Amino acid sequence: MTELGKKLKEERESKGMSLLDVQELTKIQKRYLAGIEEGNYDIMPGKFYVRAFIKQYAEAIGLNADELFEEFKGEIPSSKEDEVPLRPTATGQTTSIDTSKRVRGSSKLLEYLPKILVTAFIIGGVFLVWMIIPKGGSESEPAVDEEVQVQEDSAVGTEEPVVKEPPVEKPVLEKPAAPVQTLTAVSTSGRKTAYELAGAESFEVAVSSKGETWVELADGSGKKYYSGMLANGQTQAHNLTGQTEAHIVVGFAPDTVITVNGKALVYKLPAADQVRQDIVIRLKAQ
Repeated sequence: MTELGKKLKEERESKGMSLLDVQELTKIQKRYLAGIEEGNYDIMPGKFYVRAFIKQYAEAIGLNADELFEEFKGEIPSSKEDEVPLRPTATGQTTSIDTSKRVRGSSKLLEYLPKILVTAFIIGGVFLVWMIIPKGGSESEPAVDEEVQVQEDSAVGTEEPVVKEPPVEKPVLEKPAAPVQTLTAVSTSGRKTAYELAGAESFEVAVSSKGETWVELADGSGKKYYSGMLANGQTQAHNLTGQTEAHIVVGFAPDTVITVNGKALVYKLPAADQVRQDIVIRLKAQ
């Protein structure tokens, strides 16, 4: 047993808590919690999960995780080694390269989609204006009815035609198009990618798991909405309307789906190549 494991165990027992109690609070399997106390980190799914599990364990029993990391930094894997390995497939091989190709293909299509929609709106507007403009003559030359009413002027003996002017048609004004939401990657640095959200009337963020992944969701002020493991089919959805930023830490990108206002985010960094990613979504000022 390591000094860190001994301290965690003593603090847990002093509060009268069992490993099952900590499992209920953190949703971390009991065998992983026992591995932390025994210093057996090899049973963890990856080095990144060691630090994440220790942090959740410590907070569940009332200890400061940052102080523990500093005190026992010699026993805990460095944050530079917290990359999660590629999850093996049924044949024992890593994630297929074809998956990243499909992700990059769909990313290019979504990047061009807003431009295509804007171009279609402009063409439709020009066509509508062309349809409503009167044709067949100038406005200064109104058409004359075939039947002309003649009035007799008994005093001078002249006849003056009375011309009926056609009613003027009012053009139909086109309603402005509703804003189209766009989510564009604006910068990348290491495993961190910043996206800009434009044309959105709300700011609802959801994180879903297709297998097993660790995620953390917070806003620009540092307020955390969720931090922990997501099993297959689980989703964490939160309304950040009124906030200007969302910060998402993804432990295993191939199994993690992020949506903003119901539309899926496309990873700028291929999920198969960069499984651990830090995502920042900034709301563009209207």
